[in-house]
Amino acid sequence: MSDDEKNPAREVITDYAQAHFRYFRTADGTVYAQRNGHPVARPIRSQGTTGSHRQELMVGLFRDGVGVFNGTALKEALDLIEALALTEDVQPVHIRVAPGFDGATWLDLGRNDGRSVRIHPTGWDIAVPDPREVCWRRTQLTGELPLPAKDTDGKGIDLLLRLCNFANAETECLAIAWLIGCLGPSVPVPAPFLTGPQGAGKSTAGRMLVRIIEGMSGDLRRAPKDEENLTAAVAAGWVTALDNLSHMTPDLSDAMCCIVTGAENVKRALFTDGDVFRARYRRPMLLTGIDVGVIRPDLAERLLPLRLERPRVRRTEAELWVEYEQVLPVILGSLLDLTVKVRAAEADIPTDLRMADFAHLCAQLDAATGFGSLGAYRASLDDLNDDVIEGDLLAQTVLKHAAGMTPGAETRMTSSEWLHALTGLYSGEECRPLPKGWPTTGKVLSDRLKRLQPTLAARGVLIDWGRTGTSRYIAMTRPPTPVAHQQEALH
Repeated sequence: MSDDEKNPAREVITDYAQAHFRYFRTADGTVYAQRNGHPVARPIRSQGTTGSHRQELMVGLFRDGVGVFNGTALKEALDLIEALALTEDVQPVHIRVAPGFDGATWLDLGRNDGRSVRIHPTGWDIAVPDPREVCWRRTQLTGELPLPAKDTDGKGIDLLLRLCNFANAETECLAIAWLIGCLGPSVPVPAPFLTGPQGAGKSTAGRMLVRIIEGMSGDLRRAPKDEENLTAAVAAGWVTALDNLSHMTPDLSDAMCCIVTGAENVKRALFTDGDVFRARYRRPMLLTGIDVGVIRPDLAERLLPLRLERPRVRRTEAELWVEYEQVLPVILGSLLDLTVKVRAAEADIPTDLRMADFAHLCAQLDAATGFGSLGAYRASLDDLNDDVIEGDLLAQTVLKHAAGMTPGAETRMTSSEWLHALTGLYSGEECRPLPKGWPTTGKVLSDRLKRLQPTLAARGVLIDWGRTGTSRYIAMTRPPTPVAHQQEALH
């Protein structure tokens, strides 16, 4: 085909595309196409199995009788459209949950007609969002949710709790608080860790919680082998659920901390020498397992233990999921009703907890319902601190040393002096061998104490660092009244 015949084809495709689609770019420079009046956007360079913009453009040209064009004409047209879109305003794209105008948030139901749920402190309704307010991005992990039921009178919450085997009321209200947190695009929520004896239905309960947000296609996954695969899975969906964890490597622990509170990953862009690709992510996570071994202090502050018990009556999987699918619209409707009440409730923001946004959400839930979720959250963090201490011999040794200090007294030593003192205290008169992983230098000890600082503070031992004119020191203080008791008195 001659160049004279190619040019008209390229122009025809470009004119059709600009008349039927809106093109814009995101902050990382990716160009998206959005059909007029429809909230779902697709990257124009995508070749994904969920449908690329190139495919929908070819189908539109064919069905509207414009014609069938070869790949060269389509490529040239899309190259021009991409170049023009780079001068347009920047707009973000969202998966499943997005902020809207006037303090509202949106929940993508994953439907082809684009209908979504708009959640506002004054109520919720089902509508197709304005494409300039919300742009949905969909992947293979974006399942379809049923239309939520109206006027449920809270029945859906009771139905959900009846299907799950939560051990007590405190666990139930924490699970509800987490689900409400998942509907907020700007609220970092701790990762529920479903624990319990073998046969307690941890995986089943995890799937039920996830499918309220992700639809019946949502499921649990095995933990990826490396951080790159975990990041890819997280970026493609909203809730990331990992099943049957039995060991937590330091790298996986650090990656989970970043996912829960947010981070950015920068990689070299494919087929380039100098360009980079930025991937920002902050997602709700859910974990299941009987025991993951030693928990690092920074991850412990981002976990939400939910204990389950063995059911008294067993049911078949088929029977259970048929019932769950039937009541899912009622469960989702009740959750939306409760979310509206919680967002309209006023409560003080707890300032002593790491996940302050989630703690505030718990306080709002308590104000709206009379639950005791904030107290349950504090108790769960206290239990996790115990788990951290029980799994860390250095923390146990520091607490043993602090027990012999006079209340209100402060001890200052260099890191090397502290290493000598704590090593001698652990070894004792019998000179027992040091455990694997025990600090070998003052610098390693100082770094370990920085990780343990919040855990030790919750047990009434304050660690601080300072400098005199000639050297640096580590100060250990045992306040007259334990810090944990002071915090309880304030609340």
